[in-house]
This record gives sequence, structure tokens and C-alpha cells, in this order.
Amino acid sequence: MIRGQYGRVLGMVLAGGKGERLMPLTQYRAKPAVHFAAKYRIVDFALSNLVNSGIFAIYVLVQFKSQSLNEHIERAWQFGGALRGRDYFATIVPAQMWRGERWFEGTADAVYQNMHLVSLYNADRICIFAADHVYKMDVEQMLEYHVDRRADVTVAANVVPTSEASQFGCIQVDERGKIIAFVEKPSNPPEIPGKPGWSYVSMGNYVFERETLEGALLEDASMQQTSHDFGRDIIPRLVNHSRVFAYDFSTNVLPRHGLSPWLEDKPYWRDVGTIQAYWKAHMDLLQTNSDMTLYNPDWPIRTVSFADPPAYSFPSEGHISQVSSTLTAEGSQVLGAKVEKSILSRNCVILPGSEIEECIIGQGVVVGKNCRLRRVIIDSHNNIPNGTVLGFDPEEDGKHYSVDPSSGIVTVSIPQMQIRKRPDEMVDRGSWMDFS
Repeated sequence: MIRGQYGRVLGMVLAGGKGERLMPLTQYRAKPAVHFAAKYRIVDFALSNLVNSGIFAIYVLVQFKSQSLNEHIERAWQFGGALRGRDYFATIVPAQMWRGERWFEGTADAVYQNMHLVSLYNADRICIFAADHVYKMDVEQMLEYHVDRRADVTVAANVVPTSEASQFGCIQVDERGKIIAFVEKPSNPPEIPGKPGWSYVSMGNYVFERETLEGALLEDASMQQTSHDFGRDIIPRLVNHSRVFAYDFSTNVLPRHGLSPWLEDKPYWRDVGTIQAYWKAHMDLLQTNSDMTLYNPDWPIRTVSFADPPAYSFPSEGHISQVSSTLTAEGSQVLGAKVEKSILSRNCVILPGSEIEECIIGQGVVVGKNCRLRRVIIDSHNNIPNGTVLGFDPEEDGKHYSVDPSSGIVTVSIPQMQIRKRPDEMVDRGSWMDFS
């Protein structure tokens, strides 16, 4: 556990996002609960970063459609009995209206409404991290940077080409790395001193001194013209009178002592906020020299373990099975089908004669016989009828499914729950529970 020069460090993970741009994957779940890489949830990356970095006191702040996320945290992130206590926990914190009858009204307001938890833990420093991105980083190195510069706040900054920076919150720094301006989606992003053509963008991850956080949130809560957001409100105001520094994420180094010599591991961050970005992040995983590896034993991405059988591939009904460049989770079965450059989640089944290419197949999905699917995302618990063809005719696909206009990627959402009215009739009344 991190102590010593860092004092008592508390992790607060912001996991209440709606993820509206990821619809229909967020139709029944919060964005941090969306499945990723065959067996994980997006939230697993933020939590793994904290735990791998030695931060074991973690509050997960949830709000929208959180049942799936709540169940996942309870199954996957409870420490053993010998560790449970004041300093070792991963606890779900729903909106409880401690400060009035209202929900969380922004990232800063979510922390403000739960400042009593900071007091109860007696934290010296608070790591406030986003749960809606896929990223790997050693948080202790950011803490070390923060302490060495006697910073009041440190913001994790990703380095991107200036031509791409305008879609993010941008950071302007001086030669020391001190932030002198924080601008949301500027048309002319500031460049990094000494690095022409490159800019810093905020990753939505912060280290705060406790006194600075308390003062900033109290001030924000008293204001009328504010969106109660760290990136839009809190950080820009603090820049004017506090020591706010940018931590260069590209300098982060991950341990690799147990890593195979043919694999590399390095800091990784992707915004998976749209269907196209989500699909592309999965396709990146399938590259031979991917920027993201899941196979570093010294920096594992942790998640819940199920008693599922091994993945299985076998010829069937005169068809051979071909599986290449594909992640296959436990319990997945490929029976006389061809699967290429795809993701097969837990307990999905691909039946004989089907061809799957560049697809993301959710858990419990059954793809019928003789189907052809290309660049399709199928959410959990779907049954795809025999002979279905998707991903070749956007106009036809759009009549029944969601088609991303910018990429043509087809998404098949979770089927609505069927409620039995009479023994001989099934009526669709919509969904009232999260069964993802």
C-alpha cells in the first residue's frame, strides 16, 4: 500500500457516465460497465491501474443505470477477508443526496457530495480517475511527480498531434510543466514547449492535495454559473492561483520483468466514447505489435473470474473451423465456422457455415448457421437467425439495427425483455431491469 512520502492516498473513480455516444451499448448499462476485450469491463482498467500502483482504498462513484456495474464491482473487486478494513476496500458509492435532493450534477459535484468520505479516510491526497477510458498507467509515478513539484493539483496529460487536439480539453504549460491555461476543445490548440506540432490533452485523471480539493469544491458549490465539472470549471479556476502541473503521460513506464521478450508494454490511453472508437480499440488489440497488451503478468488487468469451460473450436457438419487473429474468452465455441480478426466473449457460440470478420461478439450470443457478419458489434444475449447477413448493405441493415453513420459499423443491441401475458402470447413491454 502506498504510504511514506505520499501520505494517505485515496482513490475516487468517476463511474457515473451515461455514455450517450456509445448507444445502443449503453442502453441498459453505464459506460464504465460496457464490455471490453472479450472478458473485461471498461471500469476494470481504471481499477487495475490503482490497485497495481498500490492504491487499495477506492470509492467508485456511480449513478446512471448502475445495476450491471454494481454487480460487477461486487463480484470482481472485493478484497479477501484478511485485507478488508479501513485501508483496503473498493466500495460502490451511489448518489445519496447528502447535500440536497438532487443527483450528481457533474464530475466535481459527485466528489463534493461525498467529501465526508475523504474526511472519514483522513486522506492527504486524492487520486480522482475516470472510469470511461481504456488506459494503462502507473499512478505512483504521477504521485511522485506531484510531490516532487509540491503541486496543489496534477493533471494527467496525453501527448497528441496538435491537428487532433481540438476535440479534447487542451492544456497549455510553461517550460517547467506548470499549467498556465486550460481550454476546452479550442480551435487553435496550444503546443508543448519544445515540441512543435504536439499538444497536451487532459485524460480526466487528477491528483489533488486534500485542502486544495476541499476549497475548490466548496467554492464551486457556492457559484451559480458553473457546470460542476473538473475539466470545465475546477481546473481552469485553480490555474490562476494554485500550483497546477501537467504530468506527461508518455513518460510513464510499466514494469515488464515477467513479459515475454517478443512483447512490449507501454502506457496506453484510448477514448472509447463512440461506436467507431470502441470498435477500433478492439481491432488495435488484434495487431501483432499492438500498443496495448493484456499479457503482462507484472501489470495485469483484473476482472471477475467465472467457472466457465475453456474456449473450444471444432469442425462440424462438414465444415472446418478456422480461427485467426481473434481473442476468445472462456466458454466460447466455434463449431465449423470461420472467425477472423474478431472478439469472442464468454459463452458465445458460432454455428457451422458462418463467417465472422472484424466483429465483436458479446457474451451468451449464438450466431446461427451460414451467417455472414462483417464489422458488426453484437451485444450480450442475442440469437442471430440462420442465414443472417450483416455489414454488407448499410441501407438494409439500418432497417433493423443501429448503423454508425461515420463508419458503417452495425450494432445489434440487447434484446428487449419479453414479459409473458398468457401462456400462448408473449408481449414486448420494454425493459425495466439490467440483465447484461
